[in-house]
Amino acid sequence: MSTQNNRNLETDFLGKTIFITGAGQGQGRAAAIGFAKHSANVVGFDLGQKISYPAYNRSSSKHLETLQQEIEAFGGHFIGITGDVRNYDHIQRAVSVGVEKFGTINILFNNAGISAYGYAHELTEEQWDTMIDINLKGAFLAAKAIIPILIQNKSGVIINNSSVAGLRGMNRLSHYAASKWGLIGLTKSWAIELAPYNIRSLSIHPTGVNTAMNDGLAELEGTTALKIAERSAGNLLATPWIETEDVVNALLFLASDKARYITGSQFVLDAGLLTV
Repeated sequence: MSTQNNRNLETDFLGKTIFITGAGQGQGRAAAIGFAKHSANVVGFDLGQKISYPAYNRSSSKHLETLQQEIEAFGGHFIGITGDVRNYDHIQRAVSVGVEKFGTINILFNNAGISAYGYAHELTEEQWDTMIDINLKGAFLAAKAIIPILIQNKSGVIINNSSVAGLRGMNRLSHYAASKWGLIGLTKSWAIELAPYNIRSLSIHPTGVNTAMNDGLAELEGTTALKIAERSAGNLLATPWIETEDVVNALLFLASDKARYITGSQFVLDAGLLTV
């Protein structure tokens, strides 16, 4: 077991490199820390600046800087690159930097995403396009840049961060649900296309996760995340939401050889929400 800075690292992903979109905050940040603690090299890709929609977005380049400091403090390996998942040139540049730094990429976690409320007939085209372009097109572009590397390696894992909204309809979230359903189509299609190269493709479907996005959506509604969770009252287990560590635990399993024959599947972390 490798040690640095007097702290032990697990060795599950020693010699492996993961590319994470939306790495600056929330689930992406937690995934970066989790995989780094298991000896993976981490390439973190994040917008690093505010966008006009949704209004709660407070992305900053400082998020990647502090993430790098946190990971390096326990001896992990990380490089952060700012860019827009809607821009293929940005993604290609980040992938090139990651490969130059760590040699290759073995795992892709398509995590970058936004959410916002709005009735379908009241959404503007710009709001629809922004949701689809970040949540769905961004995943396609990241995979387009990385799949050739995985094919060359004759192995790899792609994990798309969908949602329970990718498995059901959602009131005032039709554009969000459409983007998350779309990720299932990508997941299953990639599983078919890439199986000959020993590349697996999966999607995860969390219920609400305790992140800044939860708080931001509540802020736009003039309430709190807890009140929204209580109002929806969908989880069977006694929790208003799951934690980022729950998502990371699932990712560490699905990306590992312990899940070597799992592909094309939807992994649900919903505290029972979809049961009824």
